[in-house]
Amino acid sequence: MTGKRGAFGLVAVGVVAMLITGCSSSPEVPVQGKNAPSTSSTPPPPPVTLTLGTPNGAAGVAPGLPVIATAADGKLTDVTLTAADGAVVAGQISPDGLQWANSAALAYDKAYTMTVTGQGADGKPVTATSAFSTVKPRTLTHVETNPQDGAVVGVGQPIAFYFDEPIADKLAAESMLQITTEPKVEGAFYWFNEKEVHWRPQAFWAAGTKITINAKVYGKHVGDGIYGQEDRVINATIGDSVIHEADGASHQVVTKVNGQVVRTVPTSMGNAANTTPVGTYVITEKRDHMVMDSTTYGLSLEDGGYKTPVDWATRMSNSGIFVHSAPWSIGDQGNRNVSHGCLNMSPENAKFFFDNARPGDVVIVANSGGPALESWDGFGDWQVPWPEWVAGNR
Repeated sequence: MTGKRGAFGLVAVGVVAMLITGCSSSPEVPVQGKNAPSTSSTPPPPPVTLTLGTPNGAAGVAPGLPVIATAADGKLTDVTLTAADGAVVAGQISPDGLQWANSAALAYDKAYTMTVTGQGADGKPVTATSAFSTVKPRTLTHVETNPQDGAVVGVGQPIAFYFDEPIADKLAAESMLQITTEPKVEGAFYWFNEKEVHWRPQAFWAAGTKITINAKVYGKHVGDGIYGQEDRVINATIGDSVIHEADGASHQVVTKVNGQVVRTVPTSMGNAANTTPVGTYVITEKRDHMVMDSTTYGLSLEDGGYKTPVDWATRMSNSGIFVHSAPWSIGDQGNRNVSHGCLNMSPENAKFFFDNARPGDVVIVANSGGPALESWDGFGDWQVPWPEWVAGNR
């Protein structure tokens, strides 16, 4: 009996095991075959899309603006820009292959053809073409600057731009005149007339400032059919701070270099009939010998004018005010004002002033009894209050 029950127990366990096995779920097997539903929803790769910045058939294109081609959903593989005479315009595809831009300027009044090829992820090439022509200017304008390239100038030097044609779109012209400094200085433009604009900071420059002037005018419109003739890059440096304080009451000129008084000398300014204007002057030039001629600013010899040779003449204004040697008035220098408006000095003092002067140095005249210096007289820029200067006088 015992043996039979043991055998039965073993059979029962086996049945239970079979039942348990029969109740378990089978692992899923992937459905395969041509009638099986698709498990992928990835669309096919798109073709490349090319965009040409200068549309086909465009006319009057400004050659100073960049010619650009771009690619989306792919990359540029080849771009050519050629003139009607076959000349190829240099350009470069960006490292990521998404943009091409010309590196050489276009010419005025010429026809061009641009051919762009790109390839998308689909592997298929796409080509686009644009034919266009550049503008024929009514005339061109050249721009000169002061200071010149490589110049070292004083702390009062404005940056002056002289166009040889009247500028109708002054804001456009300003946008083409880029000025960068080290250290950085904020400044603004002010127009003195239709052809002349100056840029200066609010206060005198700091000694040692480095200035880069980038006049990017070529191929750009400044209004009235006038386009820029050529670009220019000018580099200049601000030298030591040299400021002369000339007092018409004490009859002295105090010279300060980088804030320190280095010399005080007697002077004689303009007499009662020819008072020296008060204000902030900027030195523009110097001549070791010249003839002072009153007829150049409208005072004839018959009306009390003069033609007088002088030495060591340093110009303060366009209206004829100089610091110069005046041995005939040494007895008056330091005591009374007897000149026709200039600052008279002894030969020794005038030569010291001359030898140490550079364009951009400052002369501040006070207590002379004269009217205010006009802003347009030489570089009378500092006579314009800053809020007025920032407004631009356009």
